[in-house]
Amino acid sequence: MAQTRIFRTVSLAFVAAALLAGCAGSGTSPFVGVWGDTSDTKQPSLDLKSDGSVSGTDGCNRLMGSWTEDGKTIAFGGFASTRMACEGVDTWLSNAATAKIQEDGKLAVFGQGGAQIGTLAGK
Repeated sequence: MAQTRIFRTVSLAFVAAALLAGCAGSGTSPFVGVWGDTSDTKQPSLDLKSDGSVSGTDGCNRLMGSWTEDGKTIAFGGFASTRMACEGVDTWLSNAATAKIQEDGKLAVFGQGGAQIGTLAGK
């Protein structure tokens, strides 16, 4: 009797795990990957990971944070960054709030007020 219960419990656990894995989906978000020119450290770029983390640079300071996807738009959870003073560098990317992929394949980046503040080339 105890062995039957253990077998049922283990079987149910495997079935539940298989169902949950199926719910997770097999598709990768089109946002995941590198955006911008990573070969030039003075240019802004982002690396969006499938686990919801993001890292990159605004052309001066390193950026680290999180992102979530909602349909065709992503929202950034705010960035932690280094605070170096870089003369002549526009650090617009550190003000990113949301982004979406444009028809030309670039990532359009929007600030807190909803205005577009810049774009990053596709991967």
